[in-house]
Amino acid sequence: MIRQLSDLKPGQSGIVKTIAGSGPLHQRLIAMGVTPGAWLIVRKFAPLGDPMEINIRNYSLSIRKKDAGAISVELEQEEPAI
Repeated sequence: MIRQLSDLKPGQSGIVKTIAGSGPLHQRLIAMGVTPGAWLIVRKFAPLGDPMEINIRNYSLSIRKKDAGAISVELEQEEPAI
């Protein structure tokens, strides 16, 4: 299932599929290591919900939810609840 990074909850992980746009935001995200094929996990949100902290390429990255909306992530298969 492919979703926007901004819609993920803490503990969810997946692989970056696409980064929308081609402007400065796109270039900044690539420079920070957010590239297609990179695995990431959502760690936590700030107390008011923005920014969010993700782990990608073995480091922590804080990103605004607005910017995270430009990143499409393929979620890892989740175990069904019993």
